[in-house]
Amino acid sequence: MIGTGARTDTLVVWTDDFLGYRWSPSHPMNPIRLALTMSLADHLGVLAGVDPLVPDAASHDMLTTVHRAEYIEAVRAAGATASGDVVPGYSAAVGERIFGLGGADNPVFPAMHEAASLLVGGTVAAADAIARGVARRAVNIGGGMHHAMPARASGFCVYNDCAVAIHRLLAAGFDRIAYIDIDAHHGDGVERCFAGDPRVLTVSLHQHPTTLFPGTGYASDVGEGDGAGTTSNVPLPPGTPDRLWLRAFHAIVPSLVADFRPQIIVSQCGVDSHRADPLTDLALTIDGQRAAIHAMRDLADRHCDGRWLAVGGGGYGVVDVVPRIWTHLIAAALDRDVDPTTPTGEAWRASAHAAASAVHEDFATDVSAETMSDGGDIDFDRWEGNWGQEPADGISAHLHSATDAAILASRRAVFPLRGLDPEDPRD
Repeated sequence: MIGTGARTDTLVVWTDDFLGYRWSPSHPMNPIRLALTMSLADHLGVLAGVDPLVPDAASHDMLTTVHRAEYIEAVRAAGATASGDVVPGYSAAVGERIFGLGGADNPVFPAMHEAASLLVGGTVAAADAIARGVARRAVNIGGGMHHAMPARASGFCVYNDCAVAIHRLLAAGFDRIAYIDIDAHHGDGVERCFAGDPRVLTVSLHQHPTTLFPGTGYASDVGEGDGAGTTSNVPLPPGTPDRLWLRAFHAIVPSLVADFRPQIIVSQCGVDSHRADPLTDLALTIDGQRAAIHAMRDLADRHCDGRWLAVGGGGYGVVDVVPRIWTHLIAAALDRDVDPTTPTGEAWRASAHAAASAVHEDFATDVSAETMSDGGDIDFDRWEGNWGQEPADGISAHLHSATDAAILASRRAVFPLRGLDPEDPRD
């Protein structure tokens, strides 16, 4: 899927055909978020001199490393039916009941299989480039479909590109892969695939499962069998702001990554943790999300010789939020960090405003952000152990306490399984 040639530091995967992954006119996951990201990155000069890789669609054999053959055939049939073709033996009712193909979250759309396969092909191409030494980093904002299950569509996800790419890396000889998921929703599909595999560390920071789909990802979920201790979940309370989210991240993720000693980090960079996201209840800003992306890049530089595969994910502020933070993501991968004070530019805002006319009114927020920042405060207090630190100025005592409870629950669940002391902040 990628030819040999001179090594490049970072590969950006992109094709306009990614825009074909569109559920319905009223669906919150509108692919305009991808187009606006690429146009903003281009407008700010982030993509200057970059020749994006146009991927091939994932093959049937590639998809079957994660997905069952009968499910893949059901996806093909559902998409063909939506295009007006008659598929003998296919039942829409069975497709929805058995395979999750239909309903408000995952409505059937024409060429569904082809569109979803292309997203997988993009993430696999990124993984291949790193595995073959063609690139040190790679980013595919079209990927991040972390909810898809082996035989069921779930949470706007048809095929699980993250899991397929991780299987690809395992087949290429990697035997210590760290997957870090910062989407507001639990990365359940990826965790399910690798819960028993000690070669893959999965860490998910997400809104508490009692308050948000998919209702999984408790701190007590730590993996199973030989994989016990290679799954970590950090469920955070609704309303968690930048400073507390970053406190939780740094209290858990760097320790686990350092202990696991991965050869590569795969980051799912869903941005529905933003305070303005219409589907979730966390309270991060563009600035907090940017800090999280930079932290994962730094971990890859420190522990993996810089090998970092970053994909997109959730994010339903499709006009005002997603393009800004994923432009920061692309810039971070390219080592072309964008200063938060950088103006988005009147010309880009005008084009985004025009594009927003294609977004359903429930999700068509106007383009009001004039810079690449929300002015968020990312100066967090590091967790220093369970001795009752007082909340910093401007931080709710309730949220501070709830966040520290989440930190302790996560550390106490998984750290002892790795020989780490959950009470000692040095571990």
